Amino acid sequence: MSAAQIADAERRDLADLLLRLGPDEPTLCGGWTTRDLLAHLITRERRPDAAPGILIPPLASWTGHVQAAVARGDFGELVATLRSGPPFWSPMALPPLRAVDVQEFFIHHEDVRRAQAGWSPRPPDEARDRTIWRMVGLLGRLTYRSSPVAVTLRRPDGEEHAVRSGPRTVILTGEPGELLLHAAGRDECVVHPEGEPADVATVMALDRGL
Repeated sequence: MSAAQIADAERRDLADLLLRLGPDEPTLCGGWTTRDLLAHLITRERRPDAAPGILIPPLASWTGHVQAAVARGDFGELVATLRSGPPFWSPMALPPLRAVDVQEFFIHHEDVRRAQAGWSPRPPDEARDRTIWRMVGLLGRLTYRSSPVAVTLRRPDGEEHAVRSGPRTVILTGEPGELLLHAAGRDECVVHPEGEPADVATVMALDRGL
């Protein structure tokens, strides 16, 4: 299964979940509701004038204005728009960026799933996990960059990404999706830390934002 196919599956499953839950449910994205998260994803794909503000703070005000306008649309129609994917003229339709959608849609699918009571990790999936694992190292190097100790991300099979160097090492072990979520700043994930207790506490408390 290609990265684009995995991203499409995550997109489809997220759309199904949003329709089932409705517009006013919580997510793991700060104070965003399911409607807010949906508006974010549509803005990212369909408003190239506003999308840069997602990552560039000086542009965030315009992004917020556009996203709020998008969010006022009919929820069912917004879900249908998300399900249809980026239009051909969107930068997000370019093949290299389609691979980024695996990370984007996996994380946000879990942001909705894990904000609901009684969540549990999804079963491992070889193709999905292999693709996510390739992304974990790069994201981890970005989001653990402020750690004062070394950080290593380890799969249960022993494969590792050393994402931060330092005087001592904290090892975080988990399935690729769980490690991706932790690297992306989510605490609702299943990872097993090893290291000196004070170092573990420091790593687990890091601001892991981009």
